[in-house]
Amino acid sequence: MENEKCDLIHQNGVKEKKFEVIDGYTIKYHANGKTLWSKGKMLDDQPEGYWEWYRVDGTIKRSGYFEKGEPVGEWVTYDSKGNKYKTTNRSPN
Repeated sequence: MENEKCDLIHQNGVKEKKFEVIDGYTIKYHANGKTLWSKGKMLDDQPEGYWEWYRVDGTIKRSGYFEKGEPVGEWVTYDSKGNKYKTTNRSPN
């Protein structure tokens, strides 16, 4: 498969998602460049606060909180219809 124009390719071959910052939120997109992949705020180049991830079809896949780049508190995984499937409590390292 050819590289999508929206992906940034690092020298080590790892793809980085296309993203933009809107009203302080970092928005990343799936490889198609159109559908939302994740949304949340960054602080000092690390995720901070509440984040959400989405499937290509737009349904929510996971949500949770970061503190200084580390997952903390309640993390929720959603089924393919966007209904709460599983909750996990995370504590910082």
